[in-house]
Amino acid sequence: MATFEFITKADLEQFKRELFAELRRPSMQVHKQAEQKEWLKSYEVRKLLNMSAGTLATLRRNGTIKYSKIGGLMYYKYEDLLALMNTQ
Repeated sequence: MATFEFITKADLEQFKRELFAELRRPSMQVHKQAEQKEWLKSYEVRKLLNMSAGTLATLRRNGTIKYSKIGGLMYYKYEDLLALMNTQ
């Protein structure tokens, strides 16, 4: 007989807290602050946060991540990304 496990909203919230706590660990920092570029392109943000292009687009659309568009390229301020990771 098969057993079913359901994921609750509380489970997802707990996962989110644990994930962001892990991302904040010093060993997870990709670059030192002094060596880090001020503005990152979309592919750099996706690599830094380990997310897909669709997830990044969703975060832009719902206003979670601030960005600037110059020509056809999206740029993200590194400080804004750090602030986002520290508030989650």
